[in-house]
Amino acid sequence: MEITVQWIRTSWTKQSRGGEAAARRNTAPAAFVLPAAAASSAHVVRMHERDRFQPRETREELRGIAVGLREADGRLRVLPRVDPLFGLPPRPRRPPAVRLRPGQWVRWQLNYRFSSAAGMQDWSYWLDTFNIAYGPVDADVFLSVPTVFVDECGPLR
Repeated sequence: MEITVQWIRTSWTKQSRGGEAAARRNTAPAAFVLPAAAASSAHVVRMHERDRFQPRETREELRGIAVGLREADGRLRVLPRVDPLFGLPPRPRRPPAVRLRPGQWVRWQLNYRFSSAAGMQDWSYWLDTFNIAYGPVDADVFLSVPTVFVDECGPLR
């Protein structure tokens, strides 16, 4: 069965926590039209404040994407991976994995805050959005309402 993955990472610093830059960041899309797909690769979109949150699109191998995908019993099990020491907020209890049937898709969002190792630089922030579909899809599938939405975003201060 086909698995379609779109991973969007929006990243910023303290400079985009308010005002015009924050307004621009907050309008960053959570989904894009899919390019012509290559087998076993993900559509990856990066948006960063240094580029005024303009999308930069690439393709990456599925095994390099931080999400667990496993097919079993006619369903796709989806669970993004999070290293427990990988930024804030803490995630002591995570939502369970989502099990998609053919024709369904999930949008899963997680956010992070990081400080520099030496504490010499300002905090930086990420918002990861995983759009994952199970079965054949149209190029605009992720522009519709997801079958399942998981908001795993926490307070970042």
